[in-house]
Amino acid sequence: MTQFSLNLNKEAYFMISLFIISIISVTSCSEQVKTPEKIPYNNQMKEQFIDDITMAINTLDSARTNTGDLKKNFLKSRKYFKKTEPILASLDIENYGFLNQPNILKIEEEDYTDIKIKNPSGYQVLEEEIFTEHIDTTVINKHLDLVSNRLKLIKKNISFNHIKTYHFLWLLRKSIIQISLTGITGFDSPVLENSLEESKTVYQSLKTYLAIFEKEFKNKKLFDHWNTEIDASISDLKGDFNTFNRYDFIKNHTHKQLELWNKIVADWNVSFPFDLAIKNDATSLFSANTYNNTYFADRNSGKTTPEKIALGKKLFYDTNLSSDKKISCATCHHPDKAFTDGLKIGAGVTRNTPTLLYSGLQQAFFYDKRAGSLEGQIIAVVENENEFHTDLETLGKVVAQDSNYLKAYKTVFKNQKVNNAQIRNAIASYIRSLAPFNSKFDQNINGIENTLTKSEINGFNLFNGKAKCATCHFAPIFNGTVPPNYRESEIELIGVPKENDTINATISEDLGRYDVYKTEQRKHFFKTSTVRNVSKTGPYMHNGVYQTLEEVLDFYNRGGGAGIGIDATYQTLPPDPLHLSKEEIKDIIAFMNSLEDQTKYEN
Repeated sequence: MTQFSLNLNKEAYFMISLFIISIISVTSCSEQVKTPEKIPYNNQMKEQFIDDITMAINTLDSARTNTGDLKKNFLKSRKYFKKTEPILASLDIENYGFLNQPNILKIEEEDYTDIKIKNPSGYQVLEEEIFTEHIDTTVINKHLDLVSNRLKLIKKNISFNHIKTYHFLWLLRKSIIQISLTGITGFDSPVLENSLEESKTVYQSLKTYLAIFEKEFKNKKLFDHWNTEIDASISDLKGDFNTFNRYDFIKNHTHKQLELWNKIVADWNVSFPFDLAIKNDATSLFSANTYNNTYFADRNSGKTTPEKIALGKKLFYDTNLSSDKKISCATCHHPDKAFTDGLKIGAGVTRNTPTLLYSGLQQAFFYDKRAGSLEGQIIAVVENENEFHTDLETLGKVVAQDSNYLKAYKTVFKNQKVNNAQIRNAIASYIRSLAPFNSKFDQNINGIENTLTKSEINGFNLFNGKAKCATCHFAPIFNGTVPPNYRESEIELIGVPKENDTINATISEDLGRYDVYKTEQRKHFFKTSTVRNVSKTGPYMHNGVYQTLEEVLDFYNRGGGAGIGIDATYQTLPPDPLHLSKEEIKDIIAFMNSLEDQTKYEN
């Protein structure tokens, strides 16, 4: 495993997430393989995990047999499930995802002949079914059985035999990140909003597992520091869900723990075979040095260098690449408008032009996710008769005839013959570089400045709490690529109207994702875009229906399309009003405006 390159492609990373990090799929019944490199703590970790998952099973089964204590036993089981989370979320991503998935229909679309529609189950589904005014015991018992059986399968087959020290460190860090980006936002406790208590449980579990490794610490003060920090985090996870200060928690706990984590790496003299989505040496979640761009890149993207980025930038602004010599990428993506065009709908296209900033940090492209990489998206733009209106072969010939380009190609691609794949890769590399993380908010949460207003901080806390924005727009990228694995960019049906009308609203005629595979349950679904630089990217929504952020917040505050009378069966946005006050809306907008980057881009 130590032979893996840092330049692994996207598919390899997926395999790593499923097989190398997990070591062995718990759904496999194959014989456990032993290795001489096994660390001595595996059995202790397994014993603790088995104890916790056994309690999760027993209390869940008690809920099945003793309906009088249904709620109490469910909550106990949920608590023990959260105790297993640090291990399970890393060793078995798929089964953890099943047990903790939102109560939303799951659609898997590989191609026109392989479309799977799956009804959700798990703890979130049970929470919604149990804690409601009119419960259906038949439905509840069905899900209790499904969850219990899945837990029993995990217990029977899970293996710790192959876990090495760096795997433990990865799962420790992953759990810390998961708490800050989804745990304290209410992402997986949508009804009870029990996120703060559950995050305490996860931290307590981390403390238990860390104690197993106490002898690994050469610096005993570092071990004590970790215990003190975890205790402080647990102590600060208190109060009302809606008023909890998430900004303070991430700044003073999550980031401190990332720094301490790097100290463990040095103290234990641990090396890693590769970087995951978040670089191994990251000490902040809000930094240009946080993310490993290779993780998000096309499988054949190769190494990104300053020379390749410079070449991509030149191509980005070159009108000679289009058929009429008048259009470049920058024609529709203006640097001064955060790489949008400021129009409701651009000329010759059918949807609002999205920002390119931070677009490299996602796993799908276009509003309908029809492209799986930036390179793939560029193909569609080149061949679109209303955009570049050319073809890939012609594109390559245009560049090959330019002596300046040929000189750059000799440097970047080592004298390789110019081809369209290299052109697309260079442009994509430039776009991936457009993620500076230097907004006012970034500077403050990283301790570089102390200039955020009370309104801006409150807006961040509302965004990640009461307003539920961060359950779709995940910090710190604030788009729909789901942390901490970053394997999927979500699409949502929020019921965007055709016109800005709250009286006689009708849904936008654009069918979104449906037009890709014609899956009925995907009508009007669109990818969740970033809200970074939202101060410059209006008008808003895929059809540019809203001119101001006040209009956008009013739409969400009413419950999306359902709140203005649009009947969309599969709406993923909760239909209930958020009951945000005018002052709270003002604060949320102030926070979003603080996400405007300070970098000035020139062609």
